[in-house]
Amino acid sequence: MIRIGIVGLGYWGPNLVRCFSELENCKVTAVCDQSHDQLLRITNRFPGVHPVENFETLLDCDMVDAVVIATPTSTHYKLARKALEHDLHVFVEKPLARTSDECRKLVDLANERNRVLFVGHVFLHSAPVLKLRELVQSGELGSINYISSRRLNLGPVRKDVSALFDLAPHDISMMLFLLGQTPESVTCSGLAHLNPGVHDVCNLTMQFAGNKIGMVHVSWLDPRKERVLTVVGDKKMAVYDDLEQEKIKIYDKGIDTAPPSTDFAEFQISYRYGGSYSPWVQEKEPLKAECSDFIRCIDDGDVPHTDGENGFQVTQVLEAAHKSLMQGGYPVRLSAPLSAPFIDAHVAEVLFEK
Repeated sequence: MIRIGIVGLGYWGPNLVRCFSELENCKVTAVCDQSHDQLLRITNRFPGVHPVENFETLLDCDMVDAVVIATPTSTHYKLARKALEHDLHVFVEKPLARTSDECRKLVDLANERNRVLFVGHVFLHSAPVLKLRELVQSGELGSINYISSRRLNLGPVRKDVSALFDLAPHDISMMLFLLGQTPESVTCSGLAHLNPGVHDVCNLTMQFAGNKIGMVHVSWLDPRKERVLTVVGDKKMAVYDDLEQEKIKIYDKGIDTAPPSTDFAEFQISYRYGGSYSPWVQEKEPLKAECSDFIRCIDDGDVPHTDGENGFQVTQVLEAAHKSLMQGGYPVRLSAPLSAPFIDAHVAEVLFEK
């Protein structure tokens, strides 16, 4: 029985407490937060869970085998490093850390201690995304030309991180997962209307090898809520709409080019308008599936597909995107080392303050 400690009981932490508490092969033994009121709410709902206000106390009390960190991004590296140094398995909500350098240090430490380092890229555990991955790998969609996504809503507006860091990690992680590769370069542009330096709207483009691109549009200033990801292949196309009951639709549509001809009177391009269908997907709660996979990896000694390396790759894209954003949309190559940290200490305090 794996003993779990949940650190951070703000917006997402209580959901993690619920999901881990509903699993049979683990037990939530402790929760940690600086707010006494938050601790009281959780312990009233989950009797028997030990409340702790200090993280160091949690590490030294010998009540947990693994910790789940759902605190502000600025604290992820420090807390995860301390937990790994205490030989605990670690689950960190996205993003893994503020910089790829911090991510790499956590990955190396987890490998050195032989501990599971797990990142909360929850959509990589959702049934529709796993189905999309199956469609891509089977070749049903053909060669992938591009993937685009829209993650929009009117709020909730955050002051601690920009829309890029709050929303884009979901779509970045899905695109890297579906394509099975990291981008060669990244460009990003955006606008900060509500709070100086905290961008409310961002457009991110990732250039992949093989003439493929991924485009991400995120905003908390949009009139309509959208959670749509489109995969365009040269055979078929797929649309994943997380707000629809039938979350995936496959379209047998495309453009066919004719063989080269010297007769310019011939049509060189033909449009294919086929049918569409929604594949059957066995729905399950992504967060509970994610929590279950963390426990399974601890029990079986397996490497999760949302491991520290996965967290490093997503953070590296965010890092490059922020640098591009600060340079007015100038392309940043991931193959070359960044000349400086993507944010200086002062900006970090503004972007990641609690």
